[in-house]
Amino acid sequence: MKIFTVAQSCMLKEFTDFNFPQGAFCLNQLLKKRDIKVNGARVGENVALKAGDAVIFYTTPAQEAKPSHYTVYEDNNILIADKLSGVTSEGLTAELCASGSCFAVHRLDRNTQGLIVFAKTAQAEAELLSAFKERKIQKTYLALCKNNFKSKSAVLTAYLVKDDKNSLVKVYGGERKGAVKIITEYAVVEGRGDIALAEIKLHTGKTHQIRAHTAYIGCPVLGDNKYGDTDLNKKYRVARQCLVAKKLQFNLDGELNYLNGKVFESRFNPETR
Repeated sequence: MKIFTVAQSCMLKEFTDFNFPQGAFCLNQLLKKRDIKVNGARVGENVALKAGDAVIFYTTPAQEAKPSHYTVYEDNNILIADKLSGVTSEGLTAELCASGSCFAVHRLDRNTQGLIVFAKTAQAEAELLSAFKERKIQKTYLALCKNNFKSKSAVLTAYLVKDDKNSLVKVYGGERKGAVKIITEYAVVEGRGDIALAEIKLHTGKTHQIRAHTAYIGCPVLGDNKYGDTDLNKKYRVARQCLVAKKLQFNLDGELNYLNGKVFESRFNPETR
């Protein structure tokens, strides 16, 4: 059993996603069994919540033990987590903060697995935020994509416009009003018929950049339900993007420079099953 107090108005599903990853894994089951109470009343649907509401999840020990992440590295300054698909960055932050100070310095999409860094002190937070902004932290991704790559490797440049209303982005070949420049580098690691395993590095870090940019060149990430190829997704029976934040490398100048030279790697690989 887990008990929470709502801080601001939202829907129950959103609250669960952002505050209780283990509850999010089994939310449909909990609702079906009416194993959630809001202000003392059992609920069986995604109800609206308001600030001050008391929410109780009657989860089992087994449900609560399901991991949201694995710890790859931790010291007094930082924690590097290996996030599971289906876990929001906000939910993971809430879980980690429950056991001590924790500051999110970047994020991953809910259905992207892999490495995400958290600061444990205000000084580490400031240094990491600056490092991400100055591109001093290199992130390498692995993705299964539709195999329409015209070359084995390339550095791609395009322009991205964010559509906040629809939680989407659009990519264009040239500059336009409201667009930001994006640079994405890829290398095909292995061709597998109509899909390919690609290593991807970001030279800019914008919302949905990998997913939208690969889709723009005709090589969408397999399993992507926003930018992907519906028929290909159905063929391989995947409903979540096959995308992993695989490696992290640091090139820092401040107190965290002891991390330089280390390569941190996710246990996950993009899979079709």
